[in-house]
Amino acid sequence: MTQATTALPREDTRGRIQAVALELFTEQGYDKTSLREIAERLGVTKAALYYHFKSKEEIVESLTADHVRRMESLLDWARGRQPTPEFRREFVHRYMENLSVSQHFKVMKFIQQNQPSMKNMPNAAKWRESMQQMIDVLAGKDAGAVERMHVGLAIFGLHASWMLLPEGDYSEEERRQAALVTAYELLGLKS
Repeated sequence: MTQATTALPREDTRGRIQAVALELFTEQGYDKTSLREIAERLGVTKAALYYHFKSKEEIVESLTADHVRRMESLLDWARGRQPTPEFRREFVHRYMENLSVSQHFKVMKFIQQNQPSMKNMPNAAKWRESMQQMIDVLAGKDAGAVERMHVGLAIFGLHASWMLLPEGDYSEEERRQAALVTAYELLGLKS
């Protein structure tokens, strides 16, 4: 292991591994990326990488688990609240903040590019389940199909803003604001 990597706390090393792996998975595909390549890009031995992650699957699971944890935390905050306009606005704002502080948009790009590799991973099912719970919380118990679609599209729009508004054409702030305004409009809220 290099001296710089040795000096880093475990969480920082874990985050570096996740970032580099995600970069390689997106550049050349999940199936075409090896643990050896990830270790080489990091400048560490394969054994040092194994200390944190035993497989590529563990790396991907860790990325999705981080997001699922943030979703569950937001859902814990939201449960039991009425889906008032103020609550809905605050929920969407908090969720967008969660997406912005993580590597979420890079993870979404990876998932979109590597769907066959992702479909059977345990956290993929948890992610889908959490998305349904988010729709339940935002739409309310008595919401019909159209309202549930509006809520689902509002949430999906936050996730897909990186794809719909390419990085070279729009700044991160432009994408963020466009996604929020669109979500608010789909939820029947004023911008």
